[in-house]
Amino acid sequence: MRYGYWTPVFGGWLRNVADEGMDASWDYTRRLTQRAELLGYDLTLIAELNLNDIKGIDQPALDAWSTAAALAAVTQSIELMVAVRPNFHHPALFAKAAANIDQIAGGRLALNVVSSWWADEARQYGLQFDEHDDRYARTSEWLDVVEGLWTQDRFSFDGQFYRTRDAICAPKPAKRPTVYAGGESEKAKAMIARQCDAYVMHGDPVTAIAPKIADMAARREAVGGAPMRYGMAAYAIVRDSEAEAKRELERITTVTDLPAGYANFDQWLSGTQLERELKIQEYSVSNRGLRPNLVGTPEQLRERIAEYEAAGLDLLLLQMSPQAEEMERFAAQVMAP
Repeated sequence: MRYGYWTPVFGGWLRNVADEGMDASWDYTRRLTQRAELLGYDLTLIAELNLNDIKGIDQPALDAWSTAAALAAVTQSIELMVAVRPNFHHPALFAKAAANIDQIAGGRLALNVVSSWWADEARQYGLQFDEHDDRYARTSEWLDVVEGLWTQDRFSFDGQFYRTRDAICAPKPAKRPTVYAGGESEKAKAMIARQCDAYVMHGDPVTAIAPKIADMAARREAVGGAPMRYGMAAYAIVRDSEAEAKRELERITTVTDLPAGYANFDQWLSGTQLERELKIQEYSVSNRGLRPNLVGTPEQLRERIAEYEAAGLDLLLLQMSPQAEEMERFAAQVMAP
């Protein structure tokens, strides 16, 4: 299993806890990432939203790509998986900038391609917001342009959304970045099987993850692609006893008032095919992070992770709170043995 973590660009992950002791700042992010390398974490996912989806839209949120460029210069080994939303980035200009960041990182850049869901954010910034199926049509063209510029000396493209003429991208990436993407609709899965290297999923029990992996593996084989990688988001709580872990779970999921960002969550649900019956309590942690039940003793977590590994999962994308302290504990008690 490879272990990754979400860079806390929003100043935390808990919608019911105002101050988690990890501010949305370059200083915290730099120190956390450098320490993560020493602890043995393989990857960090840097989310891209211009508005803060966790603490409320008026709260600070770090920019993903300038943060990634800075981290590339002050780290040595960790993979930098940076989220990118095609409607926010022209693909030809993006290909140039991302190739340069990959050169700085020495071939450690990866993309997490996200077909945008937050309509209000796009409208605030004066950007196009496509309907569901059109999002994946745009993303497909976007990936074609980026790939073309990364692999050809001059690249021309004439599509529905994008056009280039003899465009040049030099220097190329030091190493072609891995392209991760997620999605649960038919359009999303078909596009990912054709054009991406890895499939990332929201948190779910292993009984739900195993058939998803099998389905994507079959789709990939059908289009003649190389085997894919598979990752999943999860929120982790590790304690010396199960009772301690459950007390921490109760603390972070207790809801007294409707959280400030709930309207954004409701909009996200309305724009996807995810289960609408998600409870307010589950909303306390993003990306269905509590469903994998990585809550318990070190032995319990290792057993559950082994089950996911047996199902074909090879990457965990972890959220914890407070991130620095909990990552230390997880590395020592779960990863190290």
